[in-house]
Amino acid sequence: MDVFETEIGTQVSEAALWLMQQQLVAIPTETVYGLAGNALSPEAVLRIFEAKMRPRFNPLIMHLPDRAALNQYVTELPNTARRLMDAFCPGPLTFLLPKSGLVPDLVTSGSPKVAVRFPAHPLTRALLRQVPFPLAAPSANLFGYVSPVTAQHVYEGLKGRIPYILDGGPCSIGVESTIVDFEGAEVIIRRHGGVSVEAIEAVLGQPVQVRTHATDHPVAPGQLKSHYATHTPLYLGAIQDLPLPYQQQKIALLEFGKPWQTAFQVYARFNLSPAGNLHEAARNLFASMRAADHCGADVILAHPLPAQGLGLAINDRLRRAAYRE
Repeated sequence: MDVFETEIGTQVSEAALWLMQQQLVAIPTETVYGLAGNALSPEAVLRIFEAKMRPRFNPLIMHLPDRAALNQYVTELPNTARRLMDAFCPGPLTFLLPKSGLVPDLVTSGSPKVAVRFPAHPLTRALLRQVPFPLAAPSANLFGYVSPVTAQHVYEGLKGRIPYILDGGPCSIGVESTIVDFEGAEVIIRRHGGVSVEAIEAVLGQPVQVRTHATDHPVAPGQLKSHYATHTPLYLGAIQDLPLPYQQQKIALLEFGKPWQTAFQVYARFNLSPAGNLHEAARNLFASMRAADHCGADVILAHPLPAQGLGLAINDRLRRAAYRE
């Protein structure tokens, strides 16, 4: 793999130049930073898997500038998908749709469906208008680790592996996009994310299925059992759920709302939202996980958030981060 002097900058033209040379660029989105390459170039797509050390059975999301570009890459667009696009795009919603022959199998990991979305971040929208191809872009971090929500997070993980990081400031949403699938009349949530189940059901006027089960053979990105993991062991639940050896060691808390009243000594506290706001908690989740991971604690303890709205997406990320074989 090539070694680069990784640069952080704000020049869309510089990012486009690297992409045109089949190299990779980290891009800002409203959800998390993505590691982008030419989605139509197997050479560039392979570089994504190599730079992230990501297994090739884990499919990628293809980012498009607008809905006019969609016709080239999908063969079918259900009416329910059109309605959701009208309501939420550009934005944090990804659609699993039957792919056309233009989409390399490497992008979809052999699946007949491709994951597509229209990012809302203005810098990335400008970049997509400058290059004559869509961008394949998973999160811009080494595989399995906490997703990046700032350019500095990307630099810490991918320094030397990519030439350029397009700095668009902190991500405004902070968790990945929701992924929706379509089977006949059914609309299926494959991954919880930045658009809530309740919001999707409100637009469609019908219930949706939720099938986000963890698997070793994902049909959509973000479905692996273990993902978003900190290096420091993370446990989800109450203090009594912690293995006994950890209860006497340095514990970092990931809190939400009022600080926990504990009978044990806390080494560090990171509150996702003192006001108990799920949107603020989502925005702070990955940055707080990274801070807890680097604070010197022996273990990180988090408690599930309310199972509604963005709380479902946050709990999903915490559950995968806490997964142990």
